[in-house]
Amino acid sequence: MSAQITAHPLFCLGADSPGALILPPAHPTPVQLYAPRGVYCDDEVLIVADTGNHRVLIWHRLPDKDAAPADVVLGQPDFYSEGPQAGGRGAQNGLYLPTGVSIIAGKLYVADAWNHRLLVWEMLPQVSFTPPDYALGQESLTTTEPNRGGAVDASSLYWPYGMGWVGGRFYIADTGNRRVLGWHGLPAPGQPTDLVLGQPAPTTREENRGGPPSASSFRWPHAITGDADVLYVADAGNHRVLGWSPHPQADEPAQLLLGQADFSQAEEFPYTPPGQRSLRFPYAVAYATGRLAVADTANNRVLIWPVALQSGAFHPASIVLGQTDFEGNGENRWLAVGRDTLCWPYGLHLHGARLAIADSGNNRVVIWSIDET
Repeated sequence: MSAQITAHPLFCLGADSPGALILPPAHPTPVQLYAPRGVYCDDEVLIVADTGNHRVLIWHRLPDKDAAPADVVLGQPDFYSEGPQAGGRGAQNGLYLPTGVSIIAGKLYVADAWNHRLLVWEMLPQVSFTPPDYALGQESLTTTEPNRGGAVDASSLYWPYGMGWVGGRFYIADTGNRRVLGWHGLPAPGQPTDLVLGQPAPTTREENRGGPPSASSFRWPHAITGDADVLYVADAGNHRVLGWSPHPQADEPAQLLLGQADFSQAEEFPYTPPGQRSLRFPYAVAYATGRLAVADTANNRVLIWPVALQSGAFHPASIVLGQTDFEGNGENRWLAVGRDTLCWPYGLHLHGARLAIADSGNNRVVIWSIDET
């Protein structure tokens, strides 16, 4: 008999909803969040890209209760300040709509999307307002122009929304340039990419390569996950997830497709029950222990495939979170905000049996348990 998977929320970070669809105030505090879009967790820490407050929050011990206050804030001088570039204090220590966060080889990486860069802290900060050590995609910590103020090239970025350390490679979802960049190992500042997916050259940036969708193109690549055997990319604007197995060595077509019936389609179905196969703006993917989770953002749900997928198309999901069945897609199920409802889930991180969801439309992060019985 195959194992059955059950899921339930463990705790929520962010202020409680006052009732129905009314959300809590968005004023920054050590507890409150405003449209968080990125999350990372492991056995020791939790990190959240508190996007609407232009900051990153760090919990140095994994919380075990609702509304636990953060220990460290980055991008703002204190827990009560807001505004891009540290409220106007400057880009060197500020953020502008950060979206992705991760710890890789002991370093903290933050996708500072609207500053067109990835920021790197060589060690996880213990003190608030710690400045980053360097930036990827910019010449310095004070420059913030898309593609460094010039044409796209092998080391420039334009709206980098996500990153991933997958199979010994470092990948960036360079969303505004409609491509994924890959390095063999961790890149140094200014280091050109070793691999470009989604474009015929490092100097091109057209949506879907200037034509219809294909197995080799992106509209809005947004998040990256996988393991040594497979690479997954959430191509949100084409309403699909693409997969490569093995990892591509060059600009190669994907072998796996989720959300669409074939690689030439990019259909959005906003007014029909979504079912087990379709996706609408999937902004996040997470993979661990053979399970693939996809944030089906505009359908207000998370879908889970409990087995590794490496090829083929239109595989049905087995588990849905945030809705009572595969036919529902309403924000908070068109009811009150509940512990197990979702509204525009935008970021995911899967670590063992715990799935962290950046429930952006509800101004919170929810940690779920994913168990086998």
